[in-house]
Amino acid sequence: MKNLDQRNQIIEYSLKLNSTNLSPLRSGNISLRGTEDDIEGYLITPSGKKYETLKPEDIVFMGLNEDEKNDQTNKPSSEWRFHRDIYTNKKEANAIVHAHSPHATAVSSHGKPIPPFHYMIALAGGDDIKCADYATFGTEQLSKNVIRALENRSACLMSNHGQVAFGKNLEDAFELAQEIENICHQYTIALKLGQPKILSFKEMKKVLDKAKNYKKG
Repeated sequence: MKNLDQRNQIIEYSLKLNSTNLSPLRSGNISLRGTEDDIEGYLITPSGKKYETLKPEDIVFMGLNEDEKNDQTNKPSSEWRFHRDIYTNKKEANAIVHAHSPHATAVSSHGKPIPPFHYMIALAGGDDIKCADYATFGTEQLSKNVIRALENRSACLMSNHGQVAFGKNLEDAFELAQEIENICHQYTIALKLGQPKILSFKEMKKVLDKAKNYKKG
């Protein structure tokens, strides 16, 4: 079977979506950039299957220029559009994790960015975490909104939906998704005490510069 190692890795991390409660049951989806028969594309979890039942042959390959999957055996996740568009627009993206994680989903229901109440906001790549405008799941409009929210970012919230994160590999993307969920959890606790103190743009610039140098190291 082609791309067997990648298919097994997607299954491994799909199971982690459940075991870590990052995305329960069938919610969320995972993909990996890859090639098949010299076609550039990505492997993505199928639509509507419980992660615990996934087999390597269930993982769907789609080309970057492919608008629809003709193979009716396994349909790709309904969110394949924003996976494709992230890979097209973000050359540094090699893996994507989309999750309906509890705290990120709760915060996303307010449709607002998360301000720099904590310097770890910089993990997403900027001085705040953007929230993509709401659009029906699986639509081209949702994909456009996500790409806009990911400008100069590697993660964002999706209004009334959840979060999405990408990285250089699946471990990196999954860890970032966990970090975003943790930040959202902290933010909800902070809001219970009132409006948290917000770090200045100047301070966040320092943090972002240090984060860049850290990554280089």
